[in-house]
Amino acid sequence: MPNVNEYFDGAVKSIGFEDAVGRASIGVMAPGEYTFSTGAKETMSVVSGALTVRLPGRDDWQTFESETSFAVPADASFDLQVAVPTSYLCRYG
Repeated sequence: MPNVNEYFDGAVKSIGFEDAVGRASIGVMAPGEYTFSTGAKETMSVVSGALTVRLPGRDDWQTFESETSFAVPADASFDLQVAVPTSYLCRYG
C-alpha cells in the first residue's frame, strides 16, 4: 500500500511506493525554500517545474528543470528553492 507523507505544513506532499526498481516516492512541492536530510542515497528527477538545489559540500546553487535529475549521498542534507509548483520522482538507494 502507498505511504502518504506531508512536510513543511503541507507545502510538500509525496506518496511512497516500491516497484521492481526499489523504493521511491513521487510528489509535489509548492513554491518556497526547504532543507531535506537523507537516510539513503537519493536520486531526484524533476517531472515538471524546476528545483534550484544547493548540494552537500557546495556553496553554489544549480537549477534542475523537467526531465533532469541530481543525486544526494546518504546521511546528508540539501537545500531547495522552488519558484513554481514542481513535481518530482525520488529513488532511494
